[in-house]
Amino acid sequence: MKGLVSTADFLRAILNKEEGLRKGDMLSHVGFFDPKAYHKVLMITDAAQNIEPTLPEKITILNNAVDVYAKIGYPNPKVALLAAVEVVNPKMPSTLDSAAIVQMNRRNQIKGCIIDGPLAFDNAISKEASEHKGIVSDVAGDADLLFVPNIEVGNVLYKSFTYFGGANVAAMILGAKVPIVLTSRADSNRSKLLSIALAASY
Repeated sequence: MKGLVSTADFLRAILNKEEGLRKGDMLSHVGFFDPKAYHKVLMITDAAQNIEPTLPEKITILNNAVDVYAKIGYPNPKVALLAAVEVVNPKMPSTLDSAAIVQMNRRNQIKGCIIDGPLAFDNAISKEASEHKGIVSDVAGDADLLFVPNIEVGNVLYKSFTYFGGANVAAMILGAKVPIVLTSRADSNRSKLLSIALAASY
């Protein structure tokens, strides 16, 4: 578990090739939140580990997150692939990746979840907003998992949920020999306790 140290120093020790906890080449971060304005718990991935993941890396991150849901007894989470818009735009690479991931899900290449995207944030969490824009989706307005295109989006959402949304968070890093508890140094004691409980149940 990370204490009052920087994330970079913490992960440097974990990823040490000789003495660290490295298992494969890919680690990813998941965080569960309970914002007061939403009707259920939300997961965000990846808000703390991967800066600008490629399409293959996004698939690994997604599979890691879906695996968490399966292990805590929640099958087929609804995944919203976030972008600034809800249409595919060749000038916005995240929307192209979203379209590819949705198609892979439909063809059963990505299993254990229901995926839609690209979806703007309002469409992902508000049924009213998605209906107003004419979006027909099993995910829009009822997402369980918000999949962010890069670390900046994820970090801003993480801090917005905790500071403005009053949410508790339970967060960990996956892909090492053991679950790694990684919360912000500014997170509450309750959030740190919830993160330990999440890692222990994984």
